[in-house]
Amino acid sequence: MPELLLELFSEEIPARFQRRAADDLKKAVTNALVDAGLIYEGAKAFVTPRRLALTVTGLPQRSADTREEKKGPKVGAPQQAVDGFLRAAGLTSLDQAKIESDPKKGDFYVAHIDKPGAEAVDLLAAILPRILTDFSWAKSMRWGNGSFAWVRPLRAITATFGTENDEPVVIPFTSNELTSGQTTFGHRFLAPDAIRVRRFDDYVTALERAKVVLDLDRRKDIIRNDAEQLAFAQGLTVIADEGLLEEVAGLVEWPVVMMGSFDPVFLSLPEEVIIATIRANQKCFCLRDAAGKLAPNFIITSNTIAADDGKIITAGNERVIRARLSDAVFFYKGDLALPLENGLPKLEDMVFHAKLGTQFARVERLVKLAGAIAPLVGADPERAKRAAMLAKADLVTGMVGEFPELQGLMGRYYATAQGEPKDIADAVELHYKPLGPTDKVPTDPVSIAVALADKLDLLSSFWAINERPTGSRDPFALRRAALGVIRIAAENNLDLNIRKVIVDHNWQVPGQIPLDYDPLNDLMAFLNERLKGQLREAGIAYDLVDAVFANGSLVTGSPIPSITGRVEALSSLLSSEDGVNLLAGYKRAANILVAEQKKDGLTYAGAVEQAVLTLAEETDLAFAVDAVHAAVAQHVGRDDYKGAMAELGTLRKPVDAFFTAVLVNDADAAVRANRLNLLARLRDTMHLVADFSKVAG
Repeated sequence: MPELLLELFSEEIPARFQRRAADDLKKAVTNALVDAGLIYEGAKAFVTPRRLALTVTGLPQRSADTREEKKGPKVGAPQQAVDGFLRAAGLTSLDQAKIESDPKKGDFYVAHIDKPGAEAVDLLAAILPRILTDFSWAKSMRWGNGSFAWVRPLRAITATFGTENDEPVVIPFTSNELTSGQTTFGHRFLAPDAIRVRRFDDYVTALERAKVVLDLDRRKDIIRNDAEQLAFAQGLTVIADEGLLEEVAGLVEWPVVMMGSFDPVFLSLPEEVIIATIRANQKCFCLRDAAGKLAPNFIITSNTIAADDGKIITAGNERVIRARLSDAVFFYKGDLALPLENGLPKLEDMVFHAKLGTQFARVERLVKLAGAIAPLVGADPERAKRAAMLAKADLVTGMVGEFPELQGLMGRYYATAQGEPKDIADAVELHYKPLGPTDKVPTDPVSIAVALADKLDLLSSFWAINERPTGSRDPFALRRAALGVIRIAAENNLDLNIRKVIVDHNWQVPGQIPLDYDPLNDLMAFLNERLKGQLREAGIAYDLVDAVFANGSLVTGSPIPSITGRVEALSSLLSSEDGVNLLAGYKRAANILVAEQKKDGLTYAGAVEQAVLTLAEETDLAFAVDAVHAAVAQHVGRDDYKGAMAELGTLRKPVDAFFTAVLVNDADAAVRANRLNLLARLRDTMHLVADFSKVAG
């Protein structure tokens, strides 16, 4: 079957846009093909710095003929409705429609519209220019006199269609004064001549001969493997950096790996500074020696085959890196010359947010909040305050000014150098953590106190001024802060009422915008949703999550470990046979209660009279429920939710026996009411842990 080959050849596409652009092109073309009735077998997109390419295989020569049935108004409907039907169906009179009957709706008009298929080439000639015009880039530009926008100037369009054995045809269209054809170009320096292509297989082969590796992932593999082999030959290992690898693979079409070196004297710098300098300025990979220490070497990825085996390229990179590392030494020594806290007054000139004041004002809030949180997490309040005071001081240092991604880390180095205790220095770095789902979580009490203070102040402050995340927009990373609070509390098993901490913080801190109950509840609901999402990602069913949250959540002040403990215990109970049968008994009891309370106009509150119990099975259940109720309350009071669920599991047998032997709606009104109260007592006992009515099943 025929295949489509499309290549959009341009000036260099920024590496950060490439993978997304390839995916977007594939999605746009394949969606349009399906809409046009051209069903395909497979599609794959490719990208290099100078081209976006797409191959779609298994396409038909033409779209299929179709017949559409369009229902119209009833016979005898107003003329206006009839005219609208005729226009929509493309008919000139009702004589071209048929009348069909429906037992309920009566007679109505139906139009059968036959649509002949079209040649695939004609359809593609209409589809492709529209896709190019509508294609979305994060940033685009215009050039020449046209209004067409692309990420960089578009230079050529290849668009062919045909079978493996036939000469393909060019899909004829024009976009921004460029006419489609079957000509592409090789590597800019190594093989810049024009190349005539027919279909995808010979296109890939021709590009390979012209020093272009079309597949981004294959370029990544080449760089990774060649770098590892080159390093291994020198007894070194490459420091893995997937983000840099993706970027470098997007900068080259024919990757050639080389190794350079720098003066070992620069190893006196923190290794993170060296790595950041080399990565940011030269897009090079750093290396470690056999002892795991940073080596004075780096890996270069060139986009050409040098005649001198890369000596000039390597020397050029070494000169630039030496200059940049010399700058880093200057910044580092200058920063070390001054105590870290000397930079605090400069934070008064650094605006955190127009409505929330300066970074210095924020530091003042952090100091007070960290001091308040410290005793709740087992930290020394004065040490937490000291760490919070220094936490943002490195923002005004020369090194962080040059490399903002090193904030916190450089603060730790500078705090350590000036003799701060380890827990305080570590807290200066770790208060930003965790930065993502796989990032490490602070575990030292001082770091925990400052990290929580940083995130809770951020959240409560922005909620106070009604600056909340909307859709995909989250410029202040508030979602990340919320997830950070959840992970810190959960992974450190903190028995912390986050709601109370936020309320106390905003009531006690002078100058803070008051946080009244509406934004407070909205913020707690936001944190609730983030916690629910975490639990669902961990594989907990949504109904179990809802059952636990209905019985106590962050909104009501429940600590996060309490919530997660209940969820895990409930999941464990309901995965057992006893749990499944107990849930069935609960559902039956709850349904009976709802029906009878509605009928009686009463609420059965669970007050069981022992003297009215007449059958052994109901007596056994009453005593079992009383015992379990007391035991569950004790377990819940100790946050022992596994123990609480185990106690509930023991109710399975007496519940089963009760429903087998006992008729709830007894003829004796007193007996009936007592049995309904017993079911209410059972329900309330189970609700001590979770709202089982939320559980499906």
